[in-house]
Amino acid sequence: MTIASKLEHYLQQQEVEYQVVTHPHSEYSMETAEKAHVHGDALAKGVLVKDDDGYLLVVLPADYHIELESLHRLLGQEVAMVDEATLEEIFSDCELGAVPPIGMAYGVKTIWDPKSSLGKQDEVFFEAGDHQSLVQMSGVQFHELMAPAERGEFSHHI
Repeated sequence: MTIASKLEHYLQQQEVEYQVVTHPHSEYSMETAEKAHVHGDALAKGVLVKDDDGYLLVVLPADYHIELESLHRLLGQEVAMVDEATLEEIFSDCELGAVPPIGMAYGVKTIWDPKSSLGKQDEVFFEAGDHQSLVQMSGVQFHELMAPAERGEFSHHI
């Protein structure tokens, strides 16, 4: 697999310029950054959570952690991580754990932390839907893609 079909379709609809870069197989975001020779603060990751309203894709850099309490205060409700079965259901065209951070392509409400390092990158990378491919695009294009997403401060650098 090079790029998930729903993601590819969405990027084409949005007329985004991007390229797909490959890397050795990896299991988690910081390993992906290392194997792809990409700085962790330029690799966007998506983490799916559930709140009272449904599912929410939280987007932050690979070298950041979600502050669940900050997210709770921001949303005004509790959030919880989802199980693997839910990930497989929503991101059915992706390998388990290779979630693209573009929730809009999957009809999932999205929130990102633009004050994190992702808001300052010339180039941004993210999972293409498998554990060996990344989408690479300009930081400007990434900002444009994230325009419909909610914004808030809910993460910190590790």
